[in-house]
Amino acid sequence: MSHEHHHEVKTLANDIYKATGVKVAKCYQCGKCSAGCPVSDEMDLPPNVLLRLLQTDNEADEQTVLKSKTIWLCLTCEMCISRCPMEVELPKVMDYLRHKSIGMNLQHPHAKKIIDFHKSFLDSIEYTGRLYELGLVVDYKVRSLDLVKDVMLAPKMISRGKLGFLPEMIKNKENMKRIFSRTKKTGGK
Repeated sequence: MSHEHHHEVKTLANDIYKATGVKVAKCYQCGKCSAGCPVSDEMDLPPNVLLRLLQTDNEADEQTVLKSKTIWLCLTCEMCISRCPMEVELPKVMDYLRHKSIGMNLQHPHAKKIIDFHKSFLDSIEYTGRLYELGLVVDYKVRSLDLVKDVMLAPKMISRGKLGFLPEMIKNKENMKRIFSRTKKTGGK
């Protein structure tokens, strides 16, 4: 009788499931997420292809995903969820993959500006307890020193109603501070 232990295989798909509750195996490649994604044209891996690579449990495929530009372009607009017959919550997956990519120092070279944008977002809330989103975009421009080009993502985010122009008061400032100090520690510098 063999002494086989039922320990889980260490795969990115399992890590995603443990962290987010999302099962990437549910995707059966209908492609509706990619067809409906407002930024899929700019992605190196369309969302359904990214999910397929996560299903292979192959380390090279996992690295491809973690090094991709796709995980940084997701706007978390949830268009994919609304179209997905299996309700695979791709934005949660993308968010997890971004953290993992930074943690393993695998982020795509073009992601630097987008990471700066995320940091500006955190700093903006932490500093004032308010989210001045227009100020945030200006801060992002200054940080990335890309004053000639338009901000890569902001126009699309604004058009999707993701960036409002009025400041929004964040409730429970102390709680927010705790969350952000944790996020900054785990999310890298």
